[in-house]
Amino acid sequence: MATDMSFVHLITQASVVVQLVMLLLLLASVMSWFIIFRKGQSIRNAQREAKRFEDQFWSGSDITQLYKELCKNDKNSGMAAIFEVGYREFMRQKSQSGSNPEAELEACQRRMRVVLSRELDELESQLPFLATVASTSPYVGLFGTVWGIMNSFRALGSANNATLAMVAPGIAEALIATALGLFAAIPAVIAYNRYVNQVDRVNNQYENFLEEFYSLLHRQAYNS
Repeated sequence: MATDMSFVHLITQASVVVQLVMLLLLLASVMSWFIIFRKGQSIRNAQREAKRFEDQFWSGSDITQLYKELCKNDKNSGMAAIFEVGYREFMRQKSQSGSNPEAELEACQRRMRVVLSRELDELESQLPFLATVASTSPYVGLFGTVWGIMNSFRALGSANNATLAMVAPGIAEALIATALGLFAAIPAVIAYNRYVNQVDRVNNQYENFLEEFYSLLHRQAYNS
């Protein structure tokens, strides 16, 4: 009688430990894909917003008017948020009597750095999960494989008439755990490396804008 070697049968007939490993890897894969799509959209939005704001900022328009327009929106992010907070602090410092340009600029830079750090944390959120899945899934799958093969050889050792057909299902179900581990890990590691690189590029854009805007505020502070 032929042994049913379908994936569904192998999974349903696997030991409880191997089934738990498969379930864990499946959940990790689903969560990874959810984060991959969501984070990809988030990074693309950040890149588009940075490009749009840079074009607007360097178009020659009055920065005070730009600031007033941004104040109407309470959901500014990225470069717009850095600019809004920096210019607000600059105007607040200028309105205080007895302030000096150096103190004004230091206060502005501190506030902009805080916002930049917050924006970067938002872009990097959930990336550690992808890194964890990428690094641990193969080992979790390997654990399921070792456990399944161990059970197969235990059954083989206690059998009076050992045949390959007796151990083949156990080995097959064990190898499914390895396959699921790789299925979860490979997309996660590819996405993680790609997104880390993209976040670094966005961060460089933010850093460059912050320094350029700081230089503009420096000229205004000492020329006023």
